[in-house]
Amino acid sequence: MAASVRPRRSVLYMPGSNTRAMEKAKTIAADAIILDLEDAVSPDAKATARQQICDALAGGGYGKREMIVRINGLDTPWGADDMAAIAKSGADAILVPKINDAATVQALVAAMDKAGAPAGMALWCMMETPIGILNAQSIGAASDRVAVWVMGTNDIAKDTGAHHTPMRLPMVTALGICMLAARAYGIQILDGVYNDIKDEDGFRDICQQGLEMGFDGKTLIHPSQVAPCNDVFSPTEAQLEMAGRIVAGFEEAQREGKGVVTVDGRMIENLHVEQARKQLALAAAVAEMG
Repeated sequence: MAASVRPRRSVLYMPGSNTRAMEKAKTIAADAIILDLEDAVSPDAKATARQQICDALAGGGYGKREMIVRINGLDTPWGADDMAAIAKSGADAILVPKINDAATVQALVAAMDKAGAPAGMALWCMMETPIGILNAQSIGAASDRVAVWVMGTNDIAKDTGAHHTPMRLPMVTALGICMLAARAYGIQILDGVYNDIKDEDGFRDICQQGLEMGFDGKTLIHPSQVAPCNDVFSPTEAQLEMAGRIVAGFEEAQREGKGVVTVDGRMIENLHVEQARKQLALAAAVAEMG
C-alpha cells in the first residue's frame, strides 16, 4: 500500500534562478521541491532560470523527492516556452498559477500533451483567485491529470482584502471550499505558505491548523520550516500504534466472521479502518524515502 502513497507533508519552493539553492535542495528533507519560474524569478531572468531548472533535473541527485516546476501561465510571454521545456524535463509535475476555471485546466492538459509530457506527469493547480475558488467544483472535475491543488493564500489575501491572522478566520471560507472540492474529486491539497520565517511558534500553530482542517501538507518558503512541518503532518507513534491495532482487530474479526469489531472498548467501523490504513501507509512511504 505504501507504494501508492506519495508523502507531501512539506513542499518547498526554490527559485529556478538560484543554482546554489537548487543544489542545496538535494540535501533538504522536504518531501517535494517546487522549482519556481514564476514569482521568484524576475522577467529578465526567466529564460536563464528555465534552462537552469532543466539542467538541474537532468543532472538528478534529488533522491526520492517529488520534483515539481511552477511555470508561468500560458497567457504570459513565458508560459508557452516554459511548457515546451518542462514537459520533457523529467519533472514529476507541472504547477500552474491562477487557475480560474475548468477550461484553463483543459487547455493546460492539451498543451502538456502537445509538448510531449509523459502520461505520468501530473498537473498541479494553484487555487488563489476569487473566481477560481468559486469554480472549484468544476476545476476539480476537469481532468484526471490533476493530482494536487496548492492554496495561494497570499494572492487570496491580496485579491479579497483578507488579513493574515493567527486563526486565519478571513481565509476559512476559501480554504474550506477548496478542501471540499478537492476531496470530492480525489485531489490532494496543500496549505499555503507562512510568510514569517522567524516566527517558529506561529508557523507550527498554522501547520497544526492545516492538519486539523484536512490538508495533506504545506508549501514552504524556507528550509528551516521543513522539519517542524514534517513533524506536524506525520502520524505520531501513538497514532500509528493505535492504527496497527485497529487494522489487526478488524482483520481478525473478519477471519472469525464477526460482524462487530471493538478495540479497547471502542466500536470500529470501516471508516476507522480506512483512516488507520492511510496513516500506516503514509508512515511506510515516509520511511521508504529515507
